[in-house]
Amino acid sequence: MEYTSVFQMLAARCKEFPDKEFLVVEDKSGAIESLTYRQFQEQVGKLAQVLSGSGIRKGDKVLLHLPNGSAFMKSWFAILSIGAVMVPTNILSPEEEMKYLVSHSESRLIITEKDYEPKFSSFGLPLLFSRLSEGQHGKWLEAEIDQAVPLMDLPHLNPQDEAAILYTSGTTSKPKGVVLTQQNYLHTGKQMAETLGYSSEDRVLIVLPMFHGNGQYYMAMPALYAGASIAITESFSATNYVKQAKRLKATVGSLFSAPIKMILKKEYDREDEDNPLRLIIYAQALTEQQYDEFRARYRVQLRQLYGMTETVAIPLMNPVGDLQDHTSIGKEACGYSVLLRDEQGHEVAVGEKGEITVYGEPGVTIMKEYFKNPSATAETIRDNWLYTGDMAKAEPANGLFYFVDRKKDMMKRSGENIAAGEVEAVINEHEAIFESAVISVPDPVYEESIHAFVILKENRKLTPEELLEWCRERLATFKVPQEIHFTEDFPRTSVGKIQKQQMKKWI
Repeated sequence: MEYTSVFQMLAARCKEFPDKEFLVVEDKSGAIESLTYRQFQEQVGKLAQVLSGSGIRKGDKVLLHLPNGSAFMKSWFAILSIGAVMVPTNILSPEEEMKYLVSHSESRLIITEKDYEPKFSSFGLPLLFSRLSEGQHGKWLEAEIDQAVPLMDLPHLNPQDEAAILYTSGTTSKPKGVVLTQQNYLHTGKQMAETLGYSSEDRVLIVLPMFHGNGQYYMAMPALYAGASIAITESFSATNYVKQAKRLKATVGSLFSAPIKMILKKEYDREDEDNPLRLIIYAQALTEQQYDEFRARYRVQLRQLYGMTETVAIPLMNPVGDLQDHTSIGKEACGYSVLLRDEQGHEVAVGEKGEITVYGEPGVTIMKEYFKNPSATAETIRDNWLYTGDMAKAEPANGLFYFVDRKKDMMKRSGENIAAGEVEAVINEHEAIFESAVISVPDPVYEESIHAFVILKENRKLTPEELLEWCRERLATFKVPQEIHFTEDFPRTSVGKIQKQQMKKWI
């Protein structure tokens, strides 16, 4: 059946699996909340009534400033059910950033927790709070839901109606709002479920922040499409990840390489080998040793993929049933076409580096646009090709794509182009290195000076000169870093991505 809205899909699954457990949430205290499909739909309907009673109408923006949990899920589906637009945000964002996001998104209501109220006290918008604590006062989401009846008179929705604005982190500019439609969510649900082989017996585990597309695109929507169930933890814990998967009976997970590395750094509990996980998808490369060690410890299939907020579903992935090279980002997936292009927009020869471009239909298979930013939209989507800003190459021998680097992470020294990722890969091969990050800063003579920041494995020692010699033996002279810096950790985003712009301030 072709659905016209996310809520219509939810209603269909509720008819099929009314009493099946749909949502299981574990908060920081270890308390677990469980809802069946029918119970979830009922609470979504009640919250839709609350939102409608608060004056929220089709097309209105509702900002979510919530941690992972049932409140986020109920709010997401309730907002979309009445044709309003969800604007999920990072709970770690400071007041100044929230001021921009609230204003730029034109939000009319904020759903948050009482602890975050000071961020929004001067904005003049109504607040709906989740999680009542003793002595706190306000309009409480859970209490409002308990007193409401499900909204029956839902507006007619079209697949192209806007459903969400997901803001991507800015480095040198303000965050851009990725506009998604109802059909974007329906598309990723169907394509990801089929690509990953989801069945009604699966239970996905969401530990990464849900204001990102990852948990929404790759986990929640395909689980709903397949009639599977969803387990959510309030935050990621490297120590408890596999234990939570066991406790919550999860079969499929989604991580970045950084959380996987964090798990490997923790003391191994042999009992974690016996777990229900059949597959973990991840983005960003692991070393051979890290990949093999994780597989050996936890007996779970790992599949690297490539995607971004703007592509919605995954355009490149290593096939679940046919892994050829885990270091690659795989082959075309989810019905997408991918071409690598040079600076002039021409397709590069096989084996040459080029920018990843993804063919799609705006508002259907790729984002609709950047909110209130037509120039950025026109630069990113050209003739239905989405220019990602990421560099890759395709190997003629196997047809697989290999990630090179972010276009903005390409460096130039003495007229030669250098991919930071290539230098990092060589450094990470050293047995004493746990992780590295390579950046460049302006140099008056050689255009740019290359600096490598490295984290050593526990109880390992290494001098800068020893690491430089390692690089000299494996890299062309112009690619060898000029400086080596040892550090305990890197500045990271909420999903573990290294913030290289922040690191440039260290030099």
